[in-house]
Amino acid sequence: MDILFILVIVAMIATLGALFLGMFSMARGGEFARRNSNRFMRWRVILQGTAIGLFILFVLLSQA
Repeated sequence: MDILFILVIVAMIATLGALFLGMFSMARGGEFARRNSNRFMRWRVILQGTAIGLFILFVLLSQA
């Protein structure tokens, strides 16, 4: 299996994990949400961008 494909899968799973952590933080509310909700969502955006970038790179390199 191609290492780039594995990186795409790992980035997607990490994005999903950050999304669920952010949703859990917002649902929990209180001080925990105030401290962590934005941090988790920021990580989700960063990981999602990374996953999309890796996916584009994977598609471009697999066509060659």
